[in-house]
Amino acid sequence: MELSVSQIALIAGGTVEGNGDARISTFAKIEEGQPGAISFLANPKYTHHIYTTRSTAVLVSRDFVAEQPVSTTLIRVDDPYATVAHLLSEVQKIMCPPRHGIEQPCFIATDAEVAPDAYIGAFAYIGKGAKIGAGAQIYPQTYVGDNVSIGDNTTLYPGVKVYHGCRIGCRCIIHSGAVIGADGFGFAPTEHGYDKIPQTGIVELDNDVEIGANTTIDRAMMGATKIGRGVKLDNLIQIAHNCSVGRDTVMAAQAGIAGSTKVGERCMIGGQVGVAGHISVGDGAQIAAQSGIQKEVAPGARLFGSPAIDLTEYGRQAVNVRRLSGLYKKVDELAKLINTDKE
Repeated sequence: MELSVSQIALIAGGTVEGNGDARISTFAKIEEGQPGAISFLANPKYTHHIYTTRSTAVLVSRDFVAEQPVSTTLIRVDDPYATVAHLLSEVQKIMCPPRHGIEQPCFIATDAEVAPDAYIGAFAYIGKGAKIGAGAQIYPQTYVGDNVSIGDNTTLYPGVKVYHGCRIGCRCIIHSGAVIGADGFGFAPTEHGYDKIPQTGIVELDNDVEIGANTTIDRAMMGATKIGRGVKLDNLIQIAHNCSVGRDTVMAAQAGIAGSTKVGERCMIGGQVGVAGHISVGDGAQIAAQSGIQKEVAPGARLFGSPAIDLTEYGRQAVNVRRLSGLYKKVDELAKLINTDKE
């Protein structure tokens, strides 16, 4: 696919400085630019690349000021990062249009409801009473259990497993290997070992949720494990039974949320964060990677460490820790002086 710089600027709502007729056929990082590519400049530490990049055009912010001559064509936009995301999305729609129809072999229960324009890939399984919405994309080797509902324009990539009764909203994306609705980890200790506690609830995903590859979201013991609208979960994340995750929250890879914990709206949770069970994380909280959360988190808190503390306080402590060796040396010197005086 090839577009002119002017056409891209029109799609992006930007203004062109340079050759608007130049042709663009691919995307590239600004430091790896090549003729025919469009790049973007969003992080100031990459600014020096704009003077040497070979990309035909670069998306920059409207207030960008060049400190030396620039040979590439500039497209000025409000937010270069958001704009390149939008452009990539539009290109993906053109290059990977939705599929339609039912491939064979696959299994679709006789009472399942599949929208006429949905796509069911080969070797997929659609259980009894399942409902597949308009434009849904169910890729090969996907399992959709009994009485599962899949909303309009939702995509389940190959190998996704959705257990019985779970509800997936519209425009969701679930990547390969994700498991939605496996049993929660519930066992009652007895003198003979552990008795399994039946997990009779479901998982509910609201609209516009994206679930990364090999992420698992467990069904509730009773009621529902709930993932709010617009939540984005990275790969290899564990959400335990009866948790709720508020709308527009994002989590990076290998985060784990223990049972019955409530995560608020618009939270940002870094990679390998562990959150204990039966607590609440307030709206807008930011938790840095590898932090351990063992108690309630206030709205808007910024935490780091294990156990996690305020990010600013953690920074102060880190500075002090680096000073300990020097402090120890000074104390040792003072001790020697004191002992010498006593002699």
